[in-house]
Amino acid sequence: MCLIIYVCDAEEKELGRQAASGACPSCGGKVQAVDVESRRKFCFLPLCFIFKRKYQCTLCSRRLVLYSS
Repeated sequence: MCLIIYVCDAEEKELGRQAASGACPSCGGKVQAVDVESRRKFCFLPLCFIFKRKYQCTLCSRRLVLYSS
């Protein structure tokens, strides 16, 4: 189990921020959309690149989850 921790690595890099529509349900603050690039490595060899968009409140810094119906 300890070998896996030292061999595998994950990095996240913020690419940009944008204002998003809506308000935070807990405090009513503005919402930002953050574009993130995630890199997974195995023994210093890149395995995959994942691009994600995460949402967070500007006032309370709470991470928000978008549910679509």
